[in-house]
Amino acid sequence: MQEGTKIFVTGVGGFIGFSLCRQLLNYDIELIGLDNLNNYYDVNLKKARINLLNESPSKKKWEFIKGSLEDKALLEDIFKKHNPEIVIHLAAQAGVRYSIENPSSYINSNLVGFSNILECCRNFPVRNFLFASSSSVYGGNSKIPFSEKDNVDHPVSLYAATKKSNEVLAHSYSHLFKIPCTGLRFFTVYGPWGRPDMAPMIFTKAIMNNEKIKIFNNGQMCRDFTYIDDVIEAIIKLIDKPATEEKKFINSIAENPSISWAPFKIFNLGNSESVPLMTFIETLEKEIGQKALKEFAPMEKGDVKVTYADTKSIEDWIGFKPKTNLKEGLKKFIKWYKSFYD
Repeated sequence: MQEGTKIFVTGVGGFIGFSLCRQLLNYDIELIGLDNLNNYYDVNLKKARINLLNESPSKKKWEFIKGSLEDKALLEDIFKKHNPEIVIHLAAQAGVRYSIENPSSYINSNLVGFSNILECCRNFPVRNFLFASSSSVYGGNSKIPFSEKDNVDHPVSLYAATKKSNEVLAHSYSHLFKIPCTGLRFFTVYGPWGRPDMAPMIFTKAIMNNEKIKIFNNGQMCRDFTYIDDVIEAIIKLIDKPATEEKKFINSIAENPSISWAPFKIFNLGNSESVPLMTFIETLEKEIGQKALKEFAPMEKGDVKVTYADTKSIEDWIGFKPKTNLKEGLKKFIKWYKSFYD
């Protein structure tokens, strides 16, 4: 990464955004972070993450701005003032189940907010735009592992639909304005400082408090659990390798919609292993040293049975291969959890 590079990251109070900024502060760059610190989950956890970034020895290279993606004037001011070369867009209204009851939050943040970011990248040209998509875009696909070549036109939640929309919007801007755009389909990211609304945190808290854990689809589910450090390593490698045009691309969208004649690419970012939910719970129980009280329940609306990432494309592009297995990752997560929540 070039000395003095100006990088703008959205969602820095979130799990992935915070973890990325923590690593980026080790580089000699200028780092600007945005987050609205909403109350979708524990605001105190988000504030603790921001405080840790503010206390970094490298904080002179760091500026945190509290604000929303929907505030287009604020975003334009940030771009005018800092003129970022790299934009890493990780902010979004997250959560599959929450989207069923709160659709407007997703429209505002994930569609209006995303378009505002794209407009800024258009009007204040950047040399690389990276953005968060999700494994949720694969919807009810039954072919596994999920490949970027697969059709993703059948989302089963509004959250997934907004993420699919982000990919389509980014492609249009890449085509029209030659903005190098790379979308990352994250697969169940976990680890220290993780999200309280996701299974690792929910289950850990319940087990340690002798409360029941609700296991959907009667445990007949699998997830590609991806450790946070692996995710951050991949993002940092992608910073210096923007998407490029595929010179040989001749209307072969049906064959591989993740590439284009425009400087646009989509990558899966997973562990390339699908772990049965009951195996995940057993591993968690062993690391905590306590058995879970289990309550089995039917599948919830908007949920999917299996996620499993084919990661060959990103391996070929940046030489990245995830290396943290579930046991090792959960051990690090539990150690952090016990320390943070005493």
